[in-house]
Amino acid sequence: MKLLFTDLDGTLLNNDSQVSAATKAFLDKFLAAGNKLIFSSGRPKDSILEVKNNAGLTQPGILLICSNGAQVYDCDTGRTIMETRLPLPYVSYLQEQAAKYGVHIHTYRDDAVVSPAEDEEIIFYRKRIHLPLIVSPALSDALTVGPYKMLAISLRDADKLEAFRLGISQWAQNKIQTIYSNQIYLELFPHTAGKENALRFVCDYFGAPLSDSYAAGDADNDISMIKAAGTGIAMRNAADYVKQAADVVTELDNDQDGLAHMMEKLLG
Repeated sequence: MKLLFTDLDGTLLNNDSQVSAATKAFLDKFLAAGNKLIFSSGRPKDSILEVKNNAGLTQPGILLICSNGAQVYDCDTGRTIMETRLPLPYVSYLQEQAAKYGVHIHTYRDDAVVSPAEDEEIIFYRKRIHLPLIVSPALSDALTVGPYKMLAISLRDADKLEAFRLGISQWAQNKIQTIYSNQIYLELFPHTAGKENALRFVCDYFGAPLSDSYAAGDADNDISMIKAAGTGIAMRNAADYVKQAADVVTELDNDQDGLAHMMEKLLG
């Protein structure tokens, strides 16, 4: 049994945010052979499920690593098998700090995205992430339990986002991880989460050695699982530092079925 951990945006999905026919054909064959497919994304669960369902991937053997490893969901049983959440006081603190730096920040309930306003950033975000929106000026007022993650966005000034990250860095130690999923998205999630820890959990869950795992991605938040997997795969369209962390780099990019092409080669 092989386990394929794959990021979505910039990796498994093409530039139209779809699973192409050729990639779908590979995944069907991969799963039919008794292997496991694990979508590993910064996206929340319902957004990943939308991708899965739109692709017609309804067969057994699919799991979801959601919110950068803060939640692991088994599609076969329909239940969360691992989770770690941010304490509610962290939500209030991070919202206050983001405001000081002029940075948009939002969070999530299990059924919706929660934003302090329906601003430019949340409108942009929801073009791809089709979750219901709850507007709550104080984010924690809309929550009854801690969220899996928060997301800071700066559409036009990456320096503001980095200043915010650096400004909270001392406080964040042993509390949260702050990792970019692209140039305008800064992910904030529990210190004990992350895609590497989720990959290790899933391998243990199935009693599979790390040597039987493959992990593919293109961004900062993919590096930990790329390094941890038996075979780490960077996309051709990934940044150079992601490629340096990988064992192999795809010959084709995400818009050319690069991951499916590479997996066919690796599996022989």
